[in-house]
Amino acid sequence: MLKAVADPARLRLLSLIQSAPEGEASVSDLTAPLGLSQPTVSHHLRILTEAGLLEREKRGVWAYYRLVPSALAAIAELLTPPRKRATRKTR
Repeated sequence: MLKAVADPARLRLLSLIQSAPEGEASVSDLTAPLGLSQPTVSHHLRILTEAGLLEREKRGVWAYYRLVPSALAAIAELLTPPRKRATRKTR
């Protein structure tokens, strides 16, 4: 999972999808803001989906991607120092 988010373009994709209307976006929604080609964006989305960070829903010819909240929470947990994790759980 951490390897999937190690790429700056993938982090940006997660941010763009989260801030998109209704929390979902298609490849065509993401190519211009990233300044990357459609095949490159699709490649990054596939990696994020395979890592379990995104869900993909096919609607007609378009695929829409949305974040998997539990996967993002798992990454946040990994990146939180142990002392802060213990403090947060006791609240």
